[in-house]
Amino acid sequence: MITTLAGGRVLAEKHGATPPTVVALHGWARDGTDFGTIVSGLDAVCLHLPGFGPAPAPDEVWGSEDYAELVAEAVAAYAPVIIVGHSFGGRVAARLAARRPELVRGLILTGVPLLRLTAPAAPPLGYRVARWANRRGLLSDERMDALRNQRGSADYRAAEGVLRGVLVRVVNESYDEELDELAAGTVPVRFVWGEHDTAAPTEAGRLAAERVGSPFRVVPGSAHLLEGDLELAVREELLALIAETAEQG
Repeated sequence: MITTLAGGRVLAEKHGATPPTVVALHGWARDGTDFGTIVSGLDAVCLHLPGFGPAPAPDEVWGSEDYAELVAEAVAAYAPVIIVGHSFGGRVAARLAARRPELVRGLILTGVPLLRLTAPAAPPLGYRVARWANRRGLLSDERMDALRNQRGSADYRAAEGVLRGVLVRVVNESYDEELDELAAGTVPVRFVWGEHDTAAPTEAGRLAAERVGSPFRVVPGSAHLLEGDLELAVREELLALIAETAEQG
């Protein structure tokens, strides 16, 4: 069942009763329907972040901080809540938990690219020359877009309009401050990762968990998407965190 939050600005899949105790944030090119198994039987809302599923894209290029501000508005009436964040949604969740910890009772992150294992490689000389020429009107925008598509990821090639700008902005963000704030704060955080996740490498997830001082669970045989054993493991961690935080009042 679709419901609205934040005065109609946010669309979400509603599970159970109101107020929700769990808020779920999906990955890039996914939507709020990803969490049906994970939140089954719970009072939860699984947001359709702007630009995905039935939710219209933002009018301008947003970063994860802009998304986090909208999520904060959506959950403020029910806070504090437990947030489950997958991939892109986990970037948003980490921003929110670090900057607005009063809204977050607990946080589960899965497949979230919060750290880079290596510095990004510099573009080839030919590509840098093409960018220089494009900025000076010597190379058409159409040709430059074709070169970007050749170098871009599948997500980049699939993204259209403002969402392409959102993707470029988000993948170049740093979360060092957020990891430090989570480490110094009181929000309990759990990391759950697929053993074979290549979109958000497992070792990078492990290092992020060490930075925060939080448990890190690896699910053998699983990859990046919320399916199979990874999906069940995230649910197990969610139920455990609900019980843990309920005991703490």
